Amino acid sequence: MANVKIKPIGDRVLVQHIEEKEQVRGGIIIPDSAKEKPQEAKVIALGTGKKGEDGKVTPFEVKVGDRVLISKYGGTEVKLDEKKYTLVREDDILGVIE
Repeated sequence: MANVKIKPIGDRVLVQHIEEKEQVRGGIIIPDSAKEKPQEAKVIALGTGKKGEDGKVTPFEVKVGDRVLISKYGGTEVKLDEKKYTLVREDDILGVIE
């Protein structure tokens, strides 16, 4: 488990993208700027949870360490100690990879 200095708030989840292995065919290398943002990520930290209208906190459906699929355009990218993370709302998590 990484010791990250970012604590998400509310229903936000801190994830780190899992980079796909680069495959080169026929000697063609695809530049980073042309690659799609990976949708697979690892949950690093959880916020406090989403509050309902009644004031009760709904527990997260994911836990730290889960591999998840996230929305391609969701979240806010942050960089800390030369590592890239993304803060997403739990609603931007599409599913858990088992």
